Amino acid sequence: MTLHPRFPLRVRVLCFLIFLCATGALSIPEAAAALRPEQLAIVINDAEPNSVAVGEYYRKRRNIPAANVVHVNIPGKPQRIGIERFRLLKEEIDAKLKPGVQAVLMVWTAPYAVDCNSLTGAYTLGFDASQCSKTCAAGNPSPYFNAKSNAPLGEHAMRLSMLLPTESVKEAKALIDRGVAAGFRTVPATAYYLATSEKARNTRAGFFPPQGRVAARRLTTRIMQADVLEGAQDVLIYQTGMAHVQKLETLHFVPGALADHLTSLGGDLLGTAQMSSLRWLEAGATASYGTVSEPCNHWQKFPNPSVLLRRYLSGDTAIEAYWKSVAWPAQGLFIGEPLAAPYRGRR
Repeated sequence: MTLHPRFPLRVRVLCFLIFLCATGALSIPEAAAALRPEQLAIVINDAEPNSVAVGEYYRKRRNIPAANVVHVNIPGKPQRIGIERFRLLKEEIDAKLKPGVQAVLMVWTAPYAVDCNSLTGAYTLGFDASQCSKTCAAGNPSPYFNAKSNAPLGEHAMRLSMLLPTESVKEAKALIDRGVAAGFRTVPATAYYLATSEKARNTRAGFFPPQGRVAARRLTTRIMQADVLEGAQDVLIYQTGMAHVQKLETLHFVPGALADHLTSLGGDLLGTAQMSSLRWLEAGATASYGTVSEPCNHWQKFPNPSVLLRRYLSGDTAIEAYWKSVAWPAQGLFIGEPLAAPYRGRR
């Protein structure tokens, strides 16, 4: 993780204002109407049996309309694809989408990157070639950051996207089941925020929500100065800054849990340089995030803790809350079950 230059005063002031607006002193607005199954498309890779099996399971569990299922063929399971191959893939997907589709779920583990961009970043916002000339440079701002919108296509001309990993059909089905279970009832839970000894990875610490309790959501927020969370059995959110996160096997994540770590290559799902974001899903989280190329430690390239919490508690789905929490998402990969919504507004 490479350090970025110290922010000038005007940027620090802006950060503080965003923090105040995002937290609202843990005041949570009335639950919103979240993304609905008929607004989500599923993209299945017919060249990968796991993608076919998991995609069909997801369609049935979430009652996704059959017309919203798109089939593509990506042989060889490449981790990264080039710009031209991506362009053709996106054109093929978009040509088959119905007008009401607001978000796309790609059911596979790889490919997950387009050059230095993540596949989800490139699909939703367009490939950002300038980011690849200097990956540590500032990214292009997302118009969806901290937005109140529940119609990203109509209001921001962008379709959200997420990857549902398929390394294990059994684990993928369990992940889907956790997402579905999150919508049945609100359980007592805790959001954990760790400021660690890896100082370069603590740039989000200033955006941790106030420690306390949100009684209406049966949620406690807890801020810790620690490298490890061990033994917690009520994890709804876990955000930290470490290259490798230990003791995940001791934790219990409640259905719909979100978890991520600020490090350079969490989104390099099949890489070995640092902990893959897949480990969060394997440990029991329902959605996660990581960058696919060296981003430096700009907080804007990672989920903002206050924005993520506020949007999730206000009723957004996992895909909406995660996308709204990242200001510069070109390098960031969103993974998991997109429709999980523990605090969804009822219609």
